[in-house]
Amino acid sequence: MSKYCFALDLKDDEKLIGEYKKYHQEIWPEITKSIVDAGVLNLEIFNVHNRLFMIMEVDASFSFEEKDELDKNNVKVQEWEALMWKYQQGLPLAKKGEKWILMEKIYQL
Repeated sequence: MSKYCFALDLKDDEKLIGEYKKYHQEIWPEITKSIVDAGVLNLEIFNVHNRLFMIMEVDASFSFEEKDELDKNNVKVQEWEALMWKYQQGLPLAKKGEKWILMEKIYQL
């Protein structure tokens, strides 16, 4: 099993942040299926103010390239991503349109 951590910002608007949290209380079943089908074993998102932190644990079959390809060809995933972009904004160092940024692990106890 491998673990990856990502960061992303939300737009700094309390109403939008609340809506985003509400969507994540009831993720669309097609989105959950797409995540599991890609080899993701566990996925958690944490929030402080407008900063998001995601931990993703994957099995040996997981591939970022394959997940990207599957997502590009999944209408519901594309619909979800377009909806979520209403609430999200890239980190200051993100390329145009880039969302979740893979974080570098710098410490472990």
